[in-house]
Amino acid sequence: MLRQINPLVSLWIILLGLLGITICASLLLSGVAGLAASFSIALLKSAIIYWRYMHLDEEDALNRIAALAASAWLLVLLLFLGIDYWTRAFS
Repeated sequence: MLRQINPLVSLWIILLGLLGITICASLLLSGVAGLAASFSIALLKSAIIYWRYMHLDEEDALNRIAALAASAWLLVLLLFLGIDYWTRAFS
């Protein structure tokens, strides 16, 4: 009789595969293409973690919207941090 794989273990294996793809992309791609690939893979990994490990698939719509708003607010803060770092005059 075949045993079913635990869904958390299968997600862990998917995350490990995405980690391998990230490593390959960092070795093969450079410049803007490498940066875009790395950010895309990181976004996919964080979406998987949000969706399953934080149990958003079991929550109602309001909690999903709150999690999405928290992620958007974090991105806004990181954008402002990057703009501040980029425009600051270092002497």
